[in-house]
Amino acid sequence: MKIKLITRISVALLRARLKQTMVAAFGVTFSITMFITLLSFMGGLNDLLDNLILNRTPHVRLYNEILPSPIQPIARSKAYPSAYHFVKHVKPKNELLEIRNSEAVVKALKNDPNVRGVAPKTTVPIFYNVGEINLTGVINGIDVDAENNLFTFQDYVVEGKTTDLKNTPNSIILGIGAARKMLVQIGDNIQITTSEGNRFPLKVVGFFQSGIDEVDKVQSYTTLATTQKILGKPASYVTDIQIKLFDLELAPALAKSYSTLFEADAIDIQTANAQFETGSSVRTLISYAVGITLLIVAGFGIYNILNMMIYEKMDSIAILKATGFSGKDVNAIFITIALTIGLVGGALGLIFGLGLSALIGEIPFNTPSLPTVKTYPINYNPKFYLIGAIFSIITTYLAGYFPSRKASRIDPVDIIRGK
Repeated sequence: MKIKLITRISVALLRARLKQTMVAAFGVTFSITMFITLLSFMGGLNDLLDNLILNRTPHVRLYNEILPSPIQPIARSKAYPSAYHFVKHVKPKNELLEIRNSEAVVKALKNDPNVRGVAPKTTVPIFYNVGEINLTGVINGIDVDAENNLFTFQDYVVEGKTTDLKNTPNSIILGIGAARKMLVQIGDNIQITTSEGNRFPLKVVGFFQSGIDEVDKVQSYTTLATTQKILGKPASYVTDIQIKLFDLELAPALAKSYSTLFEADAIDIQTANAQFETGSSVRTLISYAVGITLLIVAGFGIYNILNMMIYEKMDSIAILKATGFSGKDVNAIFITIALTIGLVGGALGLIFGLGLSALIGEIPFNTPSLPTVKTYPINYNPKFYLIGAIFSIITTYLAGYFPSRKASRIDPVDIIRGK
C-alpha cells in the first residue's frame, strides 16, 4: 500500500515540475544518444581499420630472413675458448629465401588443429618495363583459392576477376597505381625483368587496390606456378607460408613453436602490428571517456533539478513527515523521481542512439583508398547499449540519492515554525 502511495506522490511531484522534469529527461536522452552513436561509430571505425590489417595479414608468417650468421668461424676455434671476438663488417649468410621442404611444412600445418588455413606465397622483386624506363615492383605468386578464402583477395580486385588469374597462363593482376603509371588496360601485355636480368611477358587480367597508395604502385599478383616459371624454380619453391589460426591469441606462442619446428623465421600478427593495436585501444578509450563524461554531465543536471525541487517543496515534505511519513519514505520518493527520469530518458536515448547510428550507417562513404567501403562503418555491439543503460541508471540514482538524503533529514517542526 505504501509503495503505491509513494509512487503516486512521486508522479504528482514530477507533474508539478513537468518542464524541469522534461529538461532533465532530455539531458539523459541526449547523453545516451550521443554515447551510443559515438561508441557505435568509433567501434565501426576500429573494425574497419582492424579488418584492413587482419584481412591482409597472416596470423603467423614463416619465411627466411637474410641475416649475418650469429656464430662466426673464429668462435668455433678451440684456440680461443674464453676470448671475446670482435668481428667487423660481418656479411649475411649465403642462404636462399626459399623455405626448405615447403610441401611437407604446408602438409603438417594443414593437419594442425589450431590452423584454419595455409596460403603459400612467393615474393619476387622485379622491374616493370615501360619503354626505356624500368619501374621498381614486386610480384607476389599466390595460391588464388587460398588467398580468397583466408584474405578476401577478391574484395580488393577492383577490375577483372581472380579466377582469370588461374585460368589464363602467364597472367598478372596489377596494382592500380602501377597500372596508371604504365597506362595499361585489361587485356594488355606487359614486360617484366627479374633481378637476374631475365625478361618475361605477362597478360594483364585485373587491377588490385589495397587502399595504400605506395603499395599499389609497386605490388602485383600472379599464380605460384607463374612466379616459379619466371624464376626458373621448381614447383616446391616458396618464400613465405602464411597461416591463419582459429584463435588469434595463440599466434605469438605458435610462431615460436613453428620457427623451431620448421627451422624458419616466424613473426606473429601481434608483433607485426603492435603500433596499430595501440592506436585502436586509444581510440576506444577516448570514445568511452567522452561518452561517460556526457552521462555525468546529465547526472549533474538531474541533481540540480531535484535540489531545487526540494527547496520549493519544503512545506510539502514537512506535511508528509508530520502526517506519518518517515525519512526513508521521503528518501524513496525522490529516488523514485530520479530513477523515473533516468529510465525514461535512458530508454529514449537507446532508441534514438540506434536510429542515429543506423542513419549514419546509410550515409555514402566513397574513397579511392578504400574500394570495399560504401558507407560509414557502424558497430551495433549490444555491449554499448548495455553499458549505456546501466550507466544511466547508476548516474540518475546517485543524482537523486544525495538530494533525497537532505530531504529525509528535514525537521517538519522547523519548517512549520518558519512558515
